Amino acid sequence: MANLAFLGLGIMGTPMARNLLRAGHRVALWSHGTEKARKLASKEPNAVFAETPRAAAAEADCIFLCVGTSEMSELVLTGPGGVIEGARPGTVVADASTVAPTTSRAIGQRLAERGIHFLDAPCTGSKPGAEGATLTFMVGGDEAVFDRVRPFFEPMGKQFYYCGGPGMGLEAKLTQNLTLANMMLAFNEGMVLATRAGVEPSLMVEILSNSAARSGLLAFKAPYVLKRDFGTNFSTKWMAKDVGMALDSAREKGVPLPLTGVTFQMFQAAIAEGYGDEDMCSTIKVLEDWAGVKVAQKS
Repeated sequence: MANLAFLGLGIMGTPMARNLLRAGHRVALWSHGTEKARKLASKEPNAVFAETPRAAAAEADCIFLCVGTSEMSELVLTGPGGVIEGARPGTVVADASTVAPTTSRAIGQRLAERGIHFLDAPCTGSKPGAEGATLTFMVGGDEAVFDRVRPFFEPMGKQFYYCGGPGMGLEAKLTQNLTLANMMLAFNEGMVLATRAGVEPSLMVEILSNSAARSGLLAFKAPYVLKRDFGTNFSTKWMAKDVGMALDSAREKGVPLPLTGVTFQMFQAAIAEGYGDEDMCSTIKVLEDWAGVKVAQKS
């Protein structure tokens, strides 16, 4: 049993922390609103509630966090009452959040000044992957440090990719998410066009699934769209945030991303229509409204 900490108990963080606890580790829990941390701590015998990130870090050998934005990660790790004030030299911090690579590198440098090791370790797999402990992690930082703490990742995931030095896990994750977002918009456009033309949506999905257009994204998201179930596995607003960061990274590197720029605007349109907290597949409703059709299975 190891002494761990988990900070941030949202849609992803709660099941990730639970899987660490059920692997037998002692885990100090912190969340921005204390209710989630208190609730999980009350249900798991190996859990300890922490009032602050500093308190959660005090006895941990490895600290995980999964929060929503670059600003939140920076505050939790290096702000007042943050991990930097409580963690001991030699502690490893693994940030599973999807944040800006430049921010992540700056955080890692500040922690290093205190003798604290830092890994950027964003993950993919959405809510089902977090619940089923089948996440894929993309890791940046010192490879020897990752090798040392990899056993603590294993109760949460199945695939682990070491991508290089600081920030490189995030560069890989942003590439993956911009690809998913563009694929989501291509699916939306194709399904709205086919439906408007008179092709039954379930039939169109079957055709796509048995052609070169098949994909894991289509297989996962299409049934939700056909059932009109837009409950959140990965929200529109968080994908928009990630696509925006991919565009920022591209600007820094002088890389044109014309398709991704349009995709970002479509996600922004969905947020403006009130779909920000729904699953990202709800972006199809923007095109449906424009075209005057609804992509749904026959009742």
